[in-house]
Amino acid sequence: MNRTMLTRILSNPGNVKTKFQALQLHAQIIITGNTSSSSHTSTLISIYSNFNNLLHYTILLFHTLHSPPSLVAWKSIIRAYTSHTLFHQALYSFIQMRGFGIYPDHNIFPSVLKSCAVIMDLRLGQSVHGSIIRCGMGSELYTCNALMNMYFKFQGFVALNVFDEIPQRKGVCCTKDLSFGSSESEIKIGSFVDSVRKVFELMPKRDVVSWNTVIAGNVQNGMYEEALIMLREMGNANLKPDSFTLSSVVPIFAEYVDVIKGKEIHGYAIRSGFDSDVFIGSSLIDMYAKCTRMEDSLRVFDLLPRRDAISWNSIIAGCVQNGAFDEGLRFFRLMLSAKIQPMPVTFSSIMPACAHLTTLHLGKQLHGYIIRGRFDENVFIASSLVDMYGKCGNIRMARWIFDRIESHDIVSWTAIIMGYALNGYGNDAISLFEQMEKEGIKPGYVSFIAILTACSHAGLIDRAWDYFNSMTENYGIAPGLEHYAAVADLLGRAGRLEEAYELISNMHIEPTGSVWLTLLAGCRVHKKTELAVKVAEKIFGVDPDNMAAYVLLSNVYAVSGRWKEVAKLRICMRNKGMRKKPACSWIEIKNKVHAFSAGDKSHPYYDRINEALKVLLEKMEREGYVADTNEVLHDVDEEQKKTLLFSHSERLAIAFGVITLPAGTTIRITKNIRVCVDCHTAIKFMSKILGREIIVRDNSRFHHFNGGECSCGDYW
Repeated sequence: MNRTMLTRILSNPGNVKTKFQALQLHAQIIITGNTSSSSHTSTLISIYSNFNNLLHYTILLFHTLHSPPSLVAWKSIIRAYTSHTLFHQALYSFIQMRGFGIYPDHNIFPSVLKSCAVIMDLRLGQSVHGSIIRCGMGSELYTCNALMNMYFKFQGFVALNVFDEIPQRKGVCCTKDLSFGSSESEIKIGSFVDSVRKVFELMPKRDVVSWNTVIAGNVQNGMYEEALIMLREMGNANLKPDSFTLSSVVPIFAEYVDVIKGKEIHGYAIRSGFDSDVFIGSSLIDMYAKCTRMEDSLRVFDLLPRRDAISWNSIIAGCVQNGAFDEGLRFFRLMLSAKIQPMPVTFSSIMPACAHLTTLHLGKQLHGYIIRGRFDENVFIASSLVDMYGKCGNIRMARWIFDRIESHDIVSWTAIIMGYALNGYGNDAISLFEQMEKEGIKPGYVSFIAILTACSHAGLIDRAWDYFNSMTENYGIAPGLEHYAAVADLLGRAGRLEEAYELISNMHIEPTGSVWLTLLAGCRVHKKTELAVKVAEKIFGVDPDNMAAYVLLSNVYAVSGRWKEVAKLRICMRNKGMRKKPACSWIEIKNKVHAFSAGDKSHPYYDRINEALKVLLEKMEREGYVADTNEVLHDVDEEQKKTLLFSHSERLAIAFGVITLPAGTTIRITKNIRVCVDCHTAIKFMSKILGREIIVRDNSRFHHFNGGECSCGDYW
């Protein structure tokens, strides 16, 4: 290659397309003896900086230049550092260049601003902004786009309003030194949103990226109306939204739960040919899921030609959020089969499915995957693990993980407090709540649900009132339906039913059927028939088809022997097409779930289960067990009632555990309704006779039976 050809190639560096071509060019420069030419070296640095795997050569070449390097060389090294995420080195190079008195051009500032944004150095970013204005580049398109992006990245930071007091001297570059984390300019403080708005308004020309930056920034900061206004103005400016625009605005309709507007955006995406875009697809999946339209989410997911980790995460999270826990787990398995690497958010999304299904073995498998992937130090994942183990009844493991978290946030504190609450350790939950407050963490809405649940399950009425009142008095949090329900539940359990009735009647928000239902359950426990009828009327007024209310009221009538009313209610339920959910218990043995219903004889091991129960019953009676037939809500004789109690679903599941699990192994049972008083007493006897822990998860809490005692203290 002669010098003329070499000069021609160096004058058009954009023609060098590959790493191999760049290395060949470098070799030709050496062969022709042009290594001493600073301009050739600077051009070669510029070419090298375009390739991700040539950073080492770029730096070596840069350091061969005579001081000071040219603007082209500085521009290239700064761009190379930025593209390789070496942001501090990029900024240090920029400061060095300024120290040599070299004026930056419009190609340098986007890289510098990006570096400021990533390292979240607000003051340095503002100093660079001032430099941009003094250099007369405050209206350059790409620089302004980078400025707006930087300010939006400074979420939660206060941006200085550099436009108000810095003189706009065109063509004269500021000579004031720049330094990390400091700024000597005393300028008016304004919000970073105002800074973005002023940058945008002063731009003489705006492209799609400019509009996208402002729209996306508004969405990220929760300014949804402003984002929609900008979207309309973008259309008025004769610029068509692209796939990035659409993927930015779809989450607005997810937040507003506005499926009609979301469908309009979906239709526009289809007409514009963007429906196969993975980012839009992920946004649409999330939007439909938050609007409880899972069938549409699934359809969007199925039609995506390519699925990345974000689209998989969106469909998994959507399933779990909508209660389709098994579907969420199925998609997680499919994601792994598709060789897609899970992200931290994947585990945070799927873990609640294990918690709700109380599938401890699957939760342990996920925990193992998390450890192998070295995600266990992520505080969000650790908090999800705490929540999962707590809701699966393994509070010791939940506490072990919690104690290993270096810095606890409100989510991890709430998870461990709720874990202790659900497992019946109310005093431990209170101690943790007080410790959280001492460490300066302000309890939030969900934290108070957790501590009130703990008080409810432990019968701590005075403490519950203290926490309930402190919500508004000390923290300015208005009680929600969940808080009222927890206090009403506590009062109902304690027999203070009239007080609970007054509390619900005087709520500052309209009580729902579910809140009244907690009081109806208290009426059932304390056999208050007249009040139960009154409460049931309240429920049917707001929720006429609340089947749980019909069942509870029927049980109240049965306990008081009013069998005619029971019959009328059952006829009414039948006419409404309602079917009472049968009591069911299940146990997991060797990764297989075995389900039992009351009186169930269908299990292949039924004969052995029945024999084990007979042996247990004999031993229990010798220890003093006497069946409490008041819990049998059927109009039959005493012997039949005892037979019915004997075959309750949780007893069948426990007996199956006894004959299949090794001696001494903890037996874990899940039941879909409340454990009856007689079974609660019977399981205490069983735990003592068998010498093993039995953990029963009913529809509201965990019962840890051990040595003839229960963690609930017989208060549930």
